[in-house]
Amino acid sequence: MSSLFPTYQRWELSAKSAKGCTLVDTNGKEYLDFVGGIAVCNLGHCHPNVVDALVKQAETLWHVSNLFQIEGQEKAASVLAEQSSGDYVFFCNSGTEANEAAIKLARKHTGKNHIISLANSFHGRTLGSMAATGQSKIHEGFGTMLPSFTYAKLNDIQSVQEQISSETAAIMIEVVQGEGGVRSIDQTFATQLKELCEEHELLLIVDEVQTGIGRTGKRFGYEHFHLSPDIITVAKGLGNGFPVGAMIGKEHLKAAFQPGSHGSTFGGNPLAMAVVNAVLETVFDESFLAQVEEKGKKFQGYLQEALQQSAAVKEIRSLGLITGIECHEPVAAFITKARELGLLVLPAGPNVIRILPPLVVTEEELQQAANILAQVVGHTTATVH
Repeated sequence: MSSLFPTYQRWELSAKSAKGCTLVDTNGKEYLDFVGGIAVCNLGHCHPNVVDALVKQAETLWHVSNLFQIEGQEKAASVLAEQSSGDYVFFCNSGTEANEAAIKLARKHTGKNHIISLANSFHGRTLGSMAATGQSKIHEGFGTMLPSFTYAKLNDIQSVQEQISSETAAIMIEVVQGEGGVRSIDQTFATQLKELCEEHELLLIVDEVQTGIGRTGKRFGYEHFHLSPDIITVAKGLGNGFPVGAMIGKEHLKAAFQPGSHGSTFGGNPLAMAVVNAVLETVFDESFLAQVEEKGKKFQGYLQEALQQSAAVKEIRSLGLITGIECHEPVAAFITKARELGLLVLPAGPNVIRILPPLVVTEEELQQAANILAQVVGHTTATVH
């Protein structure tokens, strides 16, 4: 009997080791890992640059306190600020914590409480980030949510506009709703959102926890939509498996986060910063990002070709290397069958298969995954069972 709280619907799979895009279970079976810790291992498992940076740091210094100057923080913050629309960085340990920091900063800077987020969004599971999440199933059983969040419709600017009041501090979005079915904002909505924020002097918060650090073929997903967020949150791919998150904010927000306003015991510790700097050095290379964008286009083509005859498939949606295959029926059986055939993917809601290959994936591995999915989704549910 397990002594763990049963908070996860676990698979019958235990990993023994992993390298690159390949994961090996305790029985010795190999899998093509297109989950990557849920968009975490962007550089694949045990990337040599990341491993080397972590080992060297582990032999030097693990932890002090944020009372100390930490050189790795300064280096990583400088890169994130230079390569984003922001100017200052706060380091923490996860995407949820980054979003909590964003919510606090928006409220403190504006002196207002109301924040508009989107239906079917996902921003985390702490009380603040859970309230920001536009999914009732995430809220159930936890009592009254923070009353300062309301939820607009994706790509419906009127529904956003109707919720703006004199107490509105910010609008908080994901450019691709990962947990919400791999659904993207469109350019018209992005442009109108930018105009609304300027007109009403609202902060724009973009949650890049799943889409940031190269996942979409850009450093940040918002770059595809010509946005300039006031606040950006990142995590997941930032540490390639090491727990770390960051909130990036513009110059005019600096005064709101002075000593004592926010903090984190472990945020920005030397181990995390060594990993982050190795990740950023690798991912934020122009040629690397161009390859990611090209791989994403090729994978979309492979999937379209492999699944075009499938009656089960409703739509294939992708941006860079985040892909959703929406089906006319529940996908749980498809995901199980793919796992049996050696491909790891996951759901994004009941009817969407979410695919998150490492950014270092090869074209051969992408083709292999498409072939497996053709075997799985290309059949009827009756065949899969």
